[in-house]
Amino acid sequence: MAGRSGSRSQEGIYPSPSPPSSDPHDPFHNVHMPEPHRYYDDDNEYGRRDTYASDGSNVDDDRYYEHGAYDYAQQDTDSDVDVYGRNGKYDPSSESLGPPRVGGISESSTPTLFGPDGMSGGREPYPAWSSERQIPLSKEEIEDIFLDLTQKFGFQRDSMRNMFDFVMQLLDSRASRMSPNQALLTLHADYIGGQHANYRKWYFAAQLDLDDVIGQTQNPGLQRLRSQKHKAKGHKAADRQLQSALDRWRQAMNNMSQYDRMRQIALWLLLWGEAAQVRFVPECLCFIFKCADDYYRSPECQSRMDPVPEGLYLHAVVKPLYRFIRDQGYEVVDGKFVRKERDHDQIIGYDDVNQLFWYPEGIARIVLADKTRLVDLPPAQRFMKFDRIDWNRVFFKTYYEKRSFGHLLVNFNRIWVIHISMYWFYTAYNSPTIYHGEQHAAMRWSATALGGAVATIIMIAATLAEFSYIPTTWNNTSHLTRRLVFLLVTLALTAGPTFYIAIAESSSPGGSLALILGIVQFFISVVATILFAVLPSGRMFGDRVAGKSRKYLASQTFTASYPTLKPSARLASCALWFLVFGCKFTESYFFLTLSFKNPIRVMVGMQIQGCNDKYFGNALCRNQAAFTLTIMYIMDLVLFFLDTFLWWIIWNTVFSIARSFALGLSIWTPWKDIYTRLPKRIYSKILATADMETKYKPKVLVSQIWNAIIISMYREHLLSIEHVQKLLYHQVDVGQDGRRSLRAPAFFISQSDKGFRGEFFTPGSEAERRISFFAQSLTTAVPEPLPVDAMPTFTVLTPHYSEKILLSLREIIREEDQNTRVTLLEYLKQLHPVEWDNFVKDTKILAEESQMYNGQSPFGDEKAQSKADDLPFYCIGFKSAAPEFTLRTRIWASLRAQTLYRTVSGMMNYSKAIKLLYRVENPEVVQLFGGNTDKLERELERMARRKFKFVVSMQRYSKFNREEQENAEFLLRAYPDLQIAYLEEEPPRKEGGDSRIFSALIDGHSEFIPETGRRKPKFRIELPGNPILGDGKSDNQNHAIIFYRGEYLQLIDANQDNYLEECLKIRNILAEFEEYNVSSQSPYAQWGHKDFKKSPIAIVGAREYIFSENIGILGDLAAGKEQTFGTLAARSLAWIGGKLHYGHPDFLNALYMTTRGGISKAQKGLHLNEDIYAGMNAFGRGGRIKHTEYYQCGKGRDLGFGTILNFQTKIGTGMGEQMLSREYYYLGTQLPIDRFLTFYYGHPGFHINNMLVILSVQIFIITMVFLGTLNGQLDICKYSSSGQFIGTTGCYNLSPAFQWIDHCIISIFLVFMIAFLPLFLQELVERGTVKAVIRLAKHFGSLSPAFEVFSTQISSHSIITNLTFGGARYIATGRGFATTRISFAILYSRFAGPSIYLGMRTLVMLLYVTLTIWTGWVTYFWVSILALCVSPFLFNPHQFSAADFIIDYREFLRWMNRGNSRAHANSWIGYCRLSRTMITGYKKKRLGHPSERLSGDVPRAKWRAVIFSEVIFPIIMAVLFVIAYMFVKSFPDKDGKQPASPLIRIAVVSIGPIVWNAAILLVLFMFSLFLGPMLDTPFPKFGSVMAFLGHSLGLIGMVAFFEFFWFLELWNVSHAVLGLIAIISIQRALHKVLISVFLSREFKHDETNRAWWTGKWYGRGLGSSAMSQPAREFIVKIIELSLWSSDFLVGHLLLFILTPPILMPYIDRLHSTMLFWLRPSKQIRAPLYSIKQKRQRRWIVIKYGIVFILAIAVFAALIVVPLIFRQELHINCTICQNI
Repeated sequence: MAGRSGSRSQEGIYPSPSPPSSDPHDPFHNVHMPEPHRYYDDDNEYGRRDTYASDGSNVDDDRYYEHGAYDYAQQDTDSDVDVYGRNGKYDPSSESLGPPRVGGISESSTPTLFGPDGMSGGREPYPAWSSERQIPLSKEEIEDIFLDLTQKFGFQRDSMRNMFDFVMQLLDSRASRMSPNQALLTLHADYIGGQHANYRKWYFAAQLDLDDVIGQTQNPGLQRLRSQKHKAKGHKAADRQLQSALDRWRQAMNNMSQYDRMRQIALWLLLWGEAAQVRFVPECLCFIFKCADDYYRSPECQSRMDPVPEGLYLHAVVKPLYRFIRDQGYEVVDGKFVRKERDHDQIIGYDDVNQLFWYPEGIARIVLADKTRLVDLPPAQRFMKFDRIDWNRVFFKTYYEKRSFGHLLVNFNRIWVIHISMYWFYTAYNSPTIYHGEQHAAMRWSATALGGAVATIIMIAATLAEFSYIPTTWNNTSHLTRRLVFLLVTLALTAGPTFYIAIAESSSPGGSLALILGIVQFFISVVATILFAVLPSGRMFGDRVAGKSRKYLASQTFTASYPTLKPSARLASCALWFLVFGCKFTESYFFLTLSFKNPIRVMVGMQIQGCNDKYFGNALCRNQAAFTLTIMYIMDLVLFFLDTFLWWIIWNTVFSIARSFALGLSIWTPWKDIYTRLPKRIYSKILATADMETKYKPKVLVSQIWNAIIISMYREHLLSIEHVQKLLYHQVDVGQDGRRSLRAPAFFISQSDKGFRGEFFTPGSEAERRISFFAQSLTTAVPEPLPVDAMPTFTVLTPHYSEKILLSLREIIREEDQNTRVTLLEYLKQLHPVEWDNFVKDTKILAEESQMYNGQSPFGDEKAQSKADDLPFYCIGFKSAAPEFTLRTRIWASLRAQTLYRTVSGMMNYSKAIKLLYRVENPEVVQLFGGNTDKLERELERMARRKFKFVVSMQRYSKFNREEQENAEFLLRAYPDLQIAYLEEEPPRKEGGDSRIFSALIDGHSEFIPETGRRKPKFRIELPGNPILGDGKSDNQNHAIIFYRGEYLQLIDANQDNYLEECLKIRNILAEFEEYNVSSQSPYAQWGHKDFKKSPIAIVGAREYIFSENIGILGDLAAGKEQTFGTLAARSLAWIGGKLHYGHPDFLNALYMTTRGGISKAQKGLHLNEDIYAGMNAFGRGGRIKHTEYYQCGKGRDLGFGTILNFQTKIGTGMGEQMLSREYYYLGTQLPIDRFLTFYYGHPGFHINNMLVILSVQIFIITMVFLGTLNGQLDICKYSSSGQFIGTTGCYNLSPAFQWIDHCIISIFLVFMIAFLPLFLQELVERGTVKAVIRLAKHFGSLSPAFEVFSTQISSHSIITNLTFGGARYIATGRGFATTRISFAILYSRFAGPSIYLGMRTLVMLLYVTLTIWTGWVTYFWVSILALCVSPFLFNPHQFSAADFIIDYREFLRWMNRGNSRAHANSWIGYCRLSRTMITGYKKKRLGHPSERLSGDVPRAKWRAVIFSEVIFPIIMAVLFVIAYMFVKSFPDKDGKQPASPLIRIAVVSIGPIVWNAAILLVLFMFSLFLGPMLDTPFPKFGSVMAFLGHSLGLIGMVAFFEFFWFLELWNVSHAVLGLIAIISIQRALHKVLISVFLSREFKHDETNRAWWTGKWYGRGLGSSAMSQPAREFIVKIIELSLWSSDFLVGHLLLFILTPPILMPYIDRLHSTMLFWLRPSKQIRAPLYSIKQKRQRRWIVIKYGIVFILAIAVFAALIVVPLIFRQELHINCTICQNI
């Protein structure tokens, strides 16, 4: 071996097959290979080309090391040569590589890398790769390959060991189900050269086959793309060329020796294993691999004798790339990383880096520091130049993720085209009165035809927007320009004729030419609309998806290789959309459009008579009906969008449920006897019975499995002993001769007999649910399992940051704070009473046993004693505080909360399941070990360890505090096979260097290091720097991914659980990847062989069961959402090819995912929902995604109101980020129409629908306000019920409009209610009618519709703010229990911005609507708008207990007023500044100021984003309401006087308060400036007093102005309310404009606010801005005073709304029943207070109760007094007459 390793490794690979090896020892030496000469179709261009023996190979090959040490492009602080060098060589024997080697051949046959338990003489660690089978390479040879590569490239020693173990486990996993030869072959095909290998796809996409040497050496001066175009005449030739290149590739691969294949895999893995962040950029990794491989095969590399220093690859290749990626987002300030304030469109992210390598032009951009291009070097020399590459000059943005709504236009243009054009066609046809279409047919055709023009305009807008997201340098813009020209032509065709027709019809009506032209135009429009609606924009003019040109190959390969669907599924997909749109267009036409026809007819020509305004005359008020009609048109359009979603939900649910019947999943399917058949099904589906001898009875095998399941449930305290006895198989004696047989449990027999049912488990318990799901899931078709020793190896990977590992005793039996009212243990006992009882019984047995051993007298007076003794058990589960008893209680609680321990113990069931299956299926193993149970257990352990690995990536492990450390240690002791990957930091070697970070791995077998008390890691691999650059989770997964083993990965979150009976199905699940029966055919024998034709399966999804669904209404809602989305929708989506990946019980094809950029994406902010991108990535690159119905994992969801909404916000912001991402751009512009619709409605459509629902409510209320003004001021024609006209003449016919309102409200109502349909049907199908009805009733009883409305608003708000301002952060969604009462002020500050303000503004409008046009339907709006305001308080536990309510009021008042003399974390001023900084941004950071930590990092929003949402929009709203108000005021009042100018009146009242505030503030400013410095020190409250004065005066001013306005309105309520609406909207617009236009950036700290009130401006750390700051602060304070007053009023209003329920008796009990679904008897007790606390609380309640009642009184007086005395209150003032 030593002799031939040199020549052997020179065999080439790659498009040129290598010359026959001359070495006689070479086992593959007689394979005849074709002459390397025939390499190109047209050799003449280049002369003969031999790829690997390149021209440059005779260059002096020590150039790399000219200067003794190697120099870096940037001097690296830690790379001292003496550390890495180890005198250049290392002695293999000292390196823990097993026994010493002589001449490279291992003396003994012991495994060179010990198995985890160090059994040196025992079994092989990789049994399937052992010398008994014909293995192509022995383990030692493979190890030599690794050693050789490590010495040639300078990989790290530990990384090499890790990757060697990785590759051996992989080969072992594959070879256990096929021949070792085939295993190696398919592995090579999957990694490097096969049809689906990413590397091969990249090689051809980047056109490296055209000339492996792109640069000047071969074809100087020729731009290669151009040269290729001349050569290849037309597509045919290019195509032929590509075919022959592919064929040459296949032959080269086919002729390669197994040794070379292994070497390539090893090289790829070694490069991948240390690549750190570069693993996220797969094509970059491919490029590195290609360069490394070319270098390895060059003579230069082969002739090197001495190894290069260890860590060379890391420092020369990975670190520069890592640094580039890091510096895009971070800068170093004082040795700390600080995030740069850049948004995604300025950051060159992973995807941009990656896409550079897709195109030959991109690769040609790579330059060295001395400006030479890398491609101009011969391939063999490129790798050694990697440290000289100047990466900063290479990369550029390939897609701009700008924040704007334009993305919605570009990505989803087909949605807009379908809806808006159809809406135009429908409505234009039905509103002929506008364009005189009744008389002129031609005009009607032509106007309707403008729908095509609308479609074209949308497309033009989308194309223009697309220009701004794609850099013009790239080769995509050529087809955009072409498309734009074409669209302009289409626009002329579809819109042009209308002008001609309009002119012709007006001069000579009824011409036939005009009519013909109109009809032609109409049909052109229809064709254009259909074309734009169906064709993906990426395929128009320059087909990026299926075009033959090589130019598009890369984007096809990496973004548009969508896996094809089976014909039946594709048919279903088309049918589904056909039905959805068929129903939608029919229903919309008859329900929406026709009901709108009459209002249009009556309102188009309506001119309002007899109105007048001082300034505008009758110009505005005459057209009020037209304004109203315009708003109604918009409203109808929004409803047109909502309809589609409604039909999609209905049909999707129908399809999904039909599918579930087809799969046999439902309780309704005819086989009711699922339990009776269960044993047979276990035998046939779970056990691999095909290969077993039949000498064992099925019953014997099944009984072992079933008993194991039941006992595992008993151990989890789900079943009591009595139940267990009834459920187990028992051995009973039969006959005289002592034969024994198994008796099946009555459970299986009794199902047909109804009388028996309830006694096996407590009804409604967890055990019943699990057993019934298990039985039901086995009715479906399940793939055949393989025997255990042939099954593939898989890994479960769980990222862990700071989630609880195990609950401590304190957390369980102590209340967290005053507001919780209950200890965690109490709460859990309420939720799981049965399980607690079982636990207590168990504990008592244990305690008695231990007493027996400890020999206390078991006799004595037992009865009396035992009663008293049991009390502690029932309270806290233990009596003696010995750790083993307290630990049991801690574990019991941890297994019912969301802890890591629950996850680990759940997932470790895999290991149990594998052991169980192995033992049951191979009885001979049991016989082999006879009675020796230890040895048997060891053998089973070995099998489990070989097939299943569990890695928890504990990012913070080395920084854990003592308690966390102990808990982690407990995990390792309980489960020694658990592996923990963590980050370890070493201080820098030199002063000022970067600290070094390592990725390390330990498990329960690692020994302790005595000095530190920590375990010694098995592997410790240096990283290029801190790996956490993104949002954390994906980076955490990425650093641990190198420690996974085997072929598949299951991604699990740290809040999940698993059950033994589900784990038994693992072999069936892995069979879903369709890689069990591998063909004996070589993947390289011919392309497109049917065995290798199918696209690989990337992801197999599984169901989630939300184990928090029984914890009250909110838990149930969260669970219901998951049930419908994760199961019902996923089922149909997966069927019609639209399922992506939403995380977490999903199984991934690890090999597929890791060669394509990992299991999640990691750019900070952009990839907030990191796992979804993995799905889109796999989907776009051709991986199939499946969904399985028969397997489920448990998952915890957040249960408190706040945490659920945080989760909503996180999903919403994440969706906003997805809209910006290039994945959405590719999917939206390249998918065929049916799959695009599936993708849209399955993912973003849901959120966009939420936005539209909220928008529709707002627009609708505005419409109603306008109709209200008409109704209030005009005579409306009245009709009798039979339709007789009974009004006065000169009346206005508006009754059609009022009928239209009813239609609209029904529509909106339906859209809201449809949300409950899927859940109801899902329950109906899975659990039967009764349960479904009960669950729905519970939901409605608990006011869940209110919650739905609210969460819709939260999610739409979070998307909108994200698309305008950004600031997506990973919100760690709390996982606590929802018993804590949150105070009013905190809830108010959290939800005011997202929903309370909107709700309150809308309520005022609703009040006006109610006063002017009352219909019964309006009550629905009252309910839903109130829900927006009060939901946070409704779902707050114990909100309505009177004492707490008053204490809340006190807290609210204090919150409003504090923070003005001292900084306070929780104050109104802090809240106000935080909401402002989204727009203003912060000044650059100055570290170390105490109050700076109170504010998160929000980048300043771009002016483009701000101008729409913060300037234009509010102004439009203000204008609208002012117009409405002016219309009302343009009629004479009841005394017949024409009112003075309403405009002036509104201006005075709305700008008055602002002027008043400015005046107060100036006075106070002078006051505090002169007195402050003297008074502030003796009276520390001086600032607060000044602030209080200012705020109170501001409030008084505001109220006074409103009262004055009301007086001017002569106490007319509806006019006053309308005026109030206008005033609010004007002031809002003013504030927003002031904030966004006039304010500079904010200081991080809070000093300026306190400086303003105290007058001390010096010493505040303001520096030079101390002079300019007061002026800025003056503007800020003017705004703040108005905001403070309005917040004060809104807060009080809310409190008043919440007061009535408090007066009801027993309301707190009722409310708790509603929230927690616990009977009043079981409810949580009132908290106990000490005497002192009680006295204190009583005093507070009395004092503030009086204040609150006073507040109510004042408020009532201001409204009621004028109403009662409106006749008497008349004051004569001349000024009042004039405004």
